[in-house]
Amino acid sequence: MAEVYRERQFRRLTTPRSAAVAGILFAVLFTIGLVLLRTTLPGDPLSDTAWSGPHRTRIKIALVLEPFAGIAFLWFIGVIRDRIGELEDRFFSTVMLGSGLLFLAMMFASMGVAGGVLAIARDSAAAHTDILIFGREVMLQMNSVYAVRMAGVFMISLGTIWLRTGLMPRVLVVITYLFALFLLIVVSFSVWVGLVFPAWVLLVSVYLLATLPPGTTLAGQAATQENDS
Repeated sequence: MAEVYRERQFRRLTTPRSAAVAGILFAVLFTIGLVLLRTTLPGDPLSDTAWSGPHRTRIKIALVLEPFAGIAFLWFIGVIRDRIGELEDRFFSTVMLGSGLLFLAMMFASMGVAGGVLAIARDSAAAHTDILIFGREVMLQMNSVYAVRMAGVFMISLGTIWLRTGLMPRVLVVITYLFALFLLIVVSFSVWVGLVFPAWVLLVSVYLLATLPPGTTLAGQAATQENDS
């Protein structure tokens, strides 16, 4: 039995180059869902036309897309950590991972509230105005305040890791800091504020795909950069 065990050949798992597409997928799905949801909600919180009118289909599409966007974001976090490799710092990596997971939690919770309000508004007799207003405001607060702030913390911690390790160019680090400060400072329910984060994820993912030669894994390039340094 021991001889059979020794004859076995084990291979170390490596992240494929195509995994960087997860960030692009997140950016596309999250942007579509966010735009559909925000543009459908009426500006007047007392109005219930979006929940019970013909725009219900757009909200349903947004609720279907957002979970897949969250799954893609988890893959994106894995790609980023694989890129860092053994250069990962425990403190900043913990903050990065925690803020990323909290961003996902806030996003899923806000979508859950939107789905609950949509289900209540399905029956006009049960669509009480106060419930619709409460659900709408809770969803916007989660999405536009707490989730956006966690996205900013995620970007700052990751930008600091890139700055200290030199894994990313300084220009991308500066852009990351600027976008992160914008998300932390600006408080607005505008759809354009929420689109800053997926735009940044798209930029990082495109850079990863553009700088990796065909047939190269993310882990392999990170190890090569570490040996060169």
